[in-house]
Amino acid sequence: MNPPQLPLGRTRVLSPPEAEKSPADRRPVDGGGGGLEASLVGLTHHHHHRSVALRDRSEKAKRDAIRSAAAVSDLLVEAVNGGVEEAFVNQKRIELETRALAATVSRFAKQTDHWLASTHALNSAIKEIGDFENWMKTMDFDCKSINAAIRNIHQA
Repeated sequence: MNPPQLPLGRTRVLSPPEAEKSPADRRPVDGGGGGLEASLVGLTHHHHHRSVALRDRSEKAKRDAIRSAAAVSDLLVEAVNGGVEEAFVNQKRIELETRALAATVSRFAKQTDHWLASTHALNSAIKEIGDFENWMKTMDFDCKSINAAIRNIHQA
């Protein structure tokens, strides 16, 4: 952007409202002090209008920058939250599966304890059968011994 140039010599800078007037409606600049004052007033008006326009453009650019920054911020938050949300959903799913697995392990532990008790009872029964068989053999041997002794007594 080029800086405004100062008027040369006896030239007069017109303010925007004066620029819209036809040349016949404008007062000619004579060499007196009124022309200098009108020139300064014109410069002041011109400067004021340009600074207002510049301020408006700056405000518009500022609003656009703020809108763009907000959009970028929203996109970043969405990107981060998307990952966090996915991790949260995965964590909840893992927790549910862990609870289900714990329940299954508990059920299997009870079933294993039941099977262990059943096998212990079966082992005890088998031992008792073995003890009973041993007792029966002992009784059989004792009965045969008694029978032999009675025969020996009876034959003698």
